[in-house]
Amino acid sequence: MFKLYREIFNAPGAKGFSAAGFIARMPISMMGIGIVTMLSQVRGEYGLAGAVAATFALSSALIAPHISRMVDRLGQSRVLLPSAGISVVSIISLLLCTRYEAPVWTLFLFALLAGCMPSMSAMVRARWTELYRGSPMLHTAFSFESVVDELCFIIGPVISVGLSIMFFPEAGPLLSCIFLLIGVVLFTLQRSTEPTVRPLSLKSAGTVIKIGSLRLLAFTLVAVGTIFGTIDVVSVAFAESQGNTVAASYVLSIYAIGSCLAGLVFGTLKLRTPLYLQFLITVAVAMVTMIPLIFVDSIVKLAFVVFFAGMSVAPTMIVTMGLVEKIVPESQLTEGMTWAITGLGVGVALGSAAGGWVVDGFGERMGFSVAIAAGVIALAIVGIGYKSLQSAYYHAISSSNK
Repeated sequence: MFKLYREIFNAPGAKGFSAAGFIARMPISMMGIGIVTMLSQVRGEYGLAGAVAATFALSSALIAPHISRMVDRLGQSRVLLPSAGISVVSIISLLLCTRYEAPVWTLFLFALLAGCMPSMSAMVRARWTELYRGSPMLHTAFSFESVVDELCFIIGPVISVGLSIMFFPEAGPLLSCIFLLIGVVLFTLQRSTEPTVRPLSLKSAGTVIKIGSLRLLAFTLVAVGTIFGTIDVVSVAFAESQGNTVAASYVLSIYAIGSCLAGLVFGTLKLRTPLYLQFLITVAVAMVTMIPLIFVDSIVKLAFVVFFAGMSVAPTMIVTMGLVEKIVPESQLTEGMTWAITGLGVGVALGSAAGGWVVDGFGERMGFSVAIAAGVIALAIVGIGYKSLQSAYYHAISSSNK
């Protein structure tokens, strides 16, 4: 199994940009849960904490495609560092406002501005696509990067929550800023593997979100992301109700471990099943594995349930990126991947806000009902748009063979 993964790093520069991308992606897992932990300690309101975290996630999700669109036109090295710099300054301002008890509106303002964070997951995958477009190794590379994403979620929440509880409330988000700045600097310095800027054709002059099948993928990931955001917030509240807030970070890490293991195995499979059908199957599994959350009444049971629920996460994202690579024009690949990730981010924002609201109003265990409902909605969206996704997939395949 590991031989396949070693082979993708034979390309010059592959190890370097993937390692830098790992560092730069740490804020994905650290920032949202860090904001929730920070504000719940300082302000004592999960509704407010979830809303501010949702503001950051939603802003990042909506701004990131525009940053990626500029990257497709100007190149990664010219765009990433300025956008990351704006995000870092805004996050530090958010921490200062929290520390010195500034008005609530300032928290939302700087959370909004912090959304200038670039989608490093899309940037790294764009480099892999540049190396292995049209090769089976691209599937392995996408699988590896999904595992790297999950590694961020394994160690990120532990670091973020642990630092904020053991040292000071702002410690977790502060470290995520450092990771972002260092990672982006190291990533942009590696110019040899930067994707070539390709001229836009007349057909690809507008935004790629106009492509119907891409919108279907994005909307599905909104529902999937709602699951993630809900589990983040509700797990913290549930762990606190059990008298062990730190345990939330371990629960979220176990969730990511399940995804990581599934992603490693999935990346070695040579499946003949078409990608659109794989997408339907992975989303169905995501929905079914949410149902046991109804019966969770202890940290141990929660960890057990989320481990198996996590096994659908990485395969879903691997298949999604494979579909985007087929559907979207080469000159707009980074933007296309970012729109998919944007759907996920919007869902995380909705899940954080809805989960926090339900926890405040109805209790921790009822918060998990939001994740269950989101799973049902995700499967419904795929079912409704299945035929159009199938058609778009075969159209892309036939066009590439001409």
